[in-house]
Formats: sequence, structure tokens, C-alpha cells
Amino acid sequence: MKFNLLKIRGLVVTVAHALIMLASIALSLWLRFDFGTAILGSSLFVLSVAVILPVKTLVFLAGGLQRGWWRYAGLTDLVRIFVVNIAASGFSALILLRILGPEFPRSVYAIDFLVCFLMTSASRFCVRLYNETLKIELVTRDKGILIYGAGSAARTLLREIRANPSLGLQVVGFIDDNPALGSARIMGIPVLGTGRQLATIVERYRNRLPKLDQVVVAMPSATSRQMREAHASCRAAGITCKTVPGIADRLNGKYLTQQIRSFSLEDLLGREQVRLDHNRIEASIAGNSILITGAAGSIGSELCRQTASFRPHRIVLLDHAESELFRIEQELRQLHPELTIIPRIGDIRDISALDDIVRTYSIKSIFHAAAYKHVPLMEDHLLEAVRNNIIGTWNLVKVAEKYHATNFVMISTDKAVNPTSVMGLSKRIAELIVSAASKDPGNVTKFVSVRFGNVLGSNGSVVPTFQAQIAAGGPITVTHPDMRRYFMSIHEAVQLVLQASTMGKGSEVFVLDMGEPVRIVDLAHNMIQLAGLVPGEDIEIRFTGVRPGEKLFEEISMDGENMLPTHHEKIRIFAGAGSKPEVIDNWIAQLLFLVNREDLPGIRAHLSALVPEYKAYGAAVSTVASIIEHTKAARARAALSGPEMRPRVPTKSRL
Repeated sequence: MKFNLLKIRGLVVTVAHALIMLASIALSLWLRFDFGTAILGSSLFVLSVAVILPVKTLVFLAGGLQRGWWRYAGLTDLVRIFVVNIAASGFSALILLRILGPEFPRSVYAIDFLVCFLMTSASRFCVRLYNETLKIELVTRDKGILIYGAGSAARTLLREIRANPSLGLQVVGFIDDNPALGSARIMGIPVLGTGRQLATIVERYRNRLPKLDQVVVAMPSATSRQMREAHASCRAAGITCKTVPGIADRLNGKYLTQQIRSFSLEDLLGREQVRLDHNRIEASIAGNSILITGAAGSIGSELCRQTASFRPHRIVLLDHAESELFRIEQELRQLHPELTIIPRIGDIRDISALDDIVRTYSIKSIFHAAAYKHVPLMEDHLLEAVRNNIIGTWNLVKVAEKYHATNFVMISTDKAVNPTSVMGLSKRIAELIVSAASKDPGNVTKFVSVRFGNVLGSNGSVVPTFQAQIAAGGPITVTHPDMRRYFMSIHEAVQLVLQASTMGKGSEVFVLDMGEPVRIVDLAHNMIQLAGLVPGEDIEIRFTGVRPGEKLFEEISMDGENMLPTHHEKIRIFAGAGSKPEVIDNWIAQLLFLVNREDLPGIRAHLSALVPEYKAYGAAVSTVASIIEHTKAARARAALSGPEMRPRVPTKSRL
């Protein structure tokens, strides 16, 4: 029955409009002739109805007034109703003037316009009033919420909550840090105070009905500092805190209320939305065959997802992790059933397998994300790091050159800058290999590297490690109180990789803007608090000491590299001296000889000869120790000047 009513809804609205027009004509004549009822039975009334009713009905239909949903009527609908009524009254007046001339009272035209406009507007807003107020009172809503923020997103959220009684939510009030809004009412809901007053407000409403259940932060455009302060205020008030997504995420969902979620580290990190040149990215990917190595990993799988949205001819997924490769293949097939997806289980150390893939599938663009990346593990597995990160990259470069691929993009790391670890050293050499390939006169492939820091939530990174430790009840292990790292989300990192892939002319090392470095201990504090626990009480934070190959502070560029801007504010180029292709060829030949002999001391010395800025762990320990001693001395001096206070909420946290 509901479906049938929707089908004839336009007819029902048109009939309602006709009744309003009829009432408007009658009321206008009744008012003009001093409230006399005789006019309603006169020929003047009949002629007015015969002319005005069909003319106005046609104009209303042409203006589309029968299509608007009355329960969602707003200011734009009011403007359209006004314009359509002017047109309808104008056409009616012209016809009546032509038929009756001056015999028809001119004041009736103005009265009829005003009455018809008011009645068509009022009918809509009465329906909206019923749905947003009177109807709400008839529904039991047992969960009260506060909306943190009073902007457009907050008002949209309020309207959706009012329109969806099945949610069982009632907005008790707004919280906003703008003092000018104090004691104001927005859509009938009071602004109760600022974030600093939240604890008092929560206490005031604790024993009222509906019971105050949670605070929803509705500030999609807020900075990281504002989000941290809002989260800190909620934590101090002891109430559940959730948030709503930004515009980009809201476009993927149907309702804002369906996207309310708990706070995440990305919210507190607060990085701005990435601006992409989609046309350039699509021009480099659409219709081409793409190879993604390490496709089952964190960065590789996100590369697969984002690349698939730019309509390539086919995507070849290369990885040796069978189960994870199967998962990303199935995900892509579900999201993009029209796309040709070819999973290949293989290893970049096998040059014959790479040759077969690039030749068979006519690969034009290669995104090289396959690498061993765990710093402590690679310190004990030098040979594997060399075979995979260096020789594997060399194999892929040679195959790309052989079959004239158009683009080659290698994912690098900030650990390649002045490396102190085997992993960082291997990635720096991989950068040199990729850069040197573009300097070969016979080469047509654009070889570039993209360097960035840690990504939140990547496999084996600190975030999932901390999550597992929190789930186990602690302790969280942090190597050093002053350990700092650059962070960005996987989604943002891959967006910028795709953008950088369109900007390279060959041999560049692109560096992504990582923002400010984050203290790992602050990250631990925030993750504990996001889990609803108290650092130091519910979960212990234990310092274990700097591990082999680790730095306290990661660097972005090294001596001898010049920072060059690009047209994208979050992507820069670091242009170093690099190496000549023949130097790299000879160096690789010697490396292969040493690898075949498994000469570990010889391999380490050979790597150091190409990257003289490399400091092995033994040489770097003294530097780390001196930094630690300097930090301890600074803390001792601070202790003499006053007690050290650690905030119990993340208001002053770096993340």
C-alpha cells in the first residue's frame, strides 16, 4: 500500500494544491466584499475559479511544486514557492483582465497571491513541524546525547536524529567553544556551554531523563588540536565520545547518523584532506596494464584499491603471501567486477618470473611496494634484506627497461636517510638503483622513488602492536621516552604516491609531507585512552631500550640533497648527486658475487662503500647513548626547577 501511495503522490499533492487555490479565491473575494457570503454564489466567483484554478495548476506543475517532500521543506523550497506563486498569479491576472477588464476588483489579485503563497508555504512547514516536533513527543527516546559543535554538520545531525525516531536518540543540547553562542538556542535546542564546562554539564544531566548516553563531536573540519581538546574534555567528563566523518567520507554514505563512530588515531592526527589532480592520475592509469608488487601488504593492497578506481585495463597483483593475496583479489573483484584482475604468486627475486609477467601482460606501469621492512629483523638477516630489497628491485628495474614500461614507482622510506639500519641501508641503495636507471641514454621508462615515514595501522607497525598489547591487558612496550616518528594514514600515503607518479620526469626521489613528528609514548597514551582506559593505572607503559638499527628521530633528507618544490603542496623533490648507470651495474655484479658466496662481512663492507653515510648499529649506539644521556641531564635540570606533571588527558599530547 505504501508503494502505491508513493506512485500517486504527485496526484495527491496536485489535488491538495487545487483545494488551496480554491480556498484562496474564496477567501480573497470574501475579504474584498466585506465578509459577505453572497459573493461565493455569484457568477464572479464561478468565473474566477474557472480561470484561476486551471491556470495556477498548470503553472504549479511546470514549477515542479508537486515533486518536493513537504517534511523536508526549507528556505530553498520557500523561494521556489514564492516565485511560482508570482508567476501563477501573474498569468491568472492577465487572463482575467482580458476577459473581464476593470470589472474584476484589482485588489483581489494581490490578496489571492498573498493568501495562496502563505497557504502553500504553511502546509509544507506544518508537515515538517509535525515530523520534527509533535511526532517526536509521541516516541520514547531513552538515550540522550550532546552534540559537540554547532555548525552545519551538527544541525544536519540534529535533523536526521529528529527524523529517525527508531534511533532512540534525543539531543539534549549543544556544546560549542565559541563564547558568543552562550545561552543561544539552535533549532530549539540550547547551547549548554563550552568544552571546558562539559564535566559540569554531564553531572547536571546525569539523573535526568532521557539519560545522557554520549557526546558526538560534529566538527568535520576541525583541526587536530581542536579534536584533541574535544576528546580530552569528553575523557575528563567520563562520558563516551564519538565523532562524525568529514565531507569525503560522508559522500560514500547515505546518512550522517549511520556514520557516527568512535574516535580514531586519524582524528587526533588531524591531517588535512589531500588535494588530488584526478585527471592526471587517470590519464596515467586508465586503459593501461598495471603491475603492483607486494600487492597483499598494507601499502600494496591500498595501491590496488585506489588504482582500480582509475579504470586500468588490467591489474596484476604480485605477492608470495598466498592467503593475503587471495583476500585482496576477492575484495577487488567484488568492488570492480568489470576489471581484469590477475593474481600472481611469485617473488621479485625471481627475474624469470618477473620477465614472464611484464612480457605476457604488456605491463606499462609498475608500482613496487614489495620489501622487507622490519628494522630489528633485518639486522639479523642481512642476506635476505639484500636479496629482496636490493637485488629484487634491480631485477624489476631491468625487466621494466627491457620491455619499455612507461612508469616505475618505488615505495621508499624515511629510514633510507642517513641509515643506521640494514633495512634503511637496503632501501637507500634501492633508491640509487632506481634513480640511476633513468640516466641510461637508451631508457624510456620514468623511474622515480617516493619516500615517506610510518603509516598508521600497517602490518607489523607500532599501532597493531599496541592494540594487541592493550587487548592483552598490557604492558605497552616503548623503546625510549623520546622516540619520535612521522605518521600518516595509509589512504593518504597512497593518494600522494599516485599523484607523485604523474609528476616524475625520471630519477627523482619524491618526499611526502609527513607533518610534525609524533612521540611514540604520546601515541601509546592516546591509544590507551581511546580504548577507554587510563595510562599507568589500567595499562602500564614500559620502556625497553633502543633496539639495534633504530634512531630516536627519523630524518627526511640527508646532506647533499636539495629540496625542490612541486605544484603539489604535500610533495617535494630531493635531488641528490645519485650514481651513474655503469657504476651501479658494476657494483651489482660484485654484490651478486658476494651474495653467492654468502660473505656477510664482505657484503656489509660493499654496501657501506656505496652509501658512505651509513652508520652500522655498533657505530650508532654511541650517538644514541649520548642523546639519551643529554636527555637525562635535561630532565634532571628540569626536576630541580619544579615537579614534572604529566597530564591525565591528552590535551597536550602531540597526537
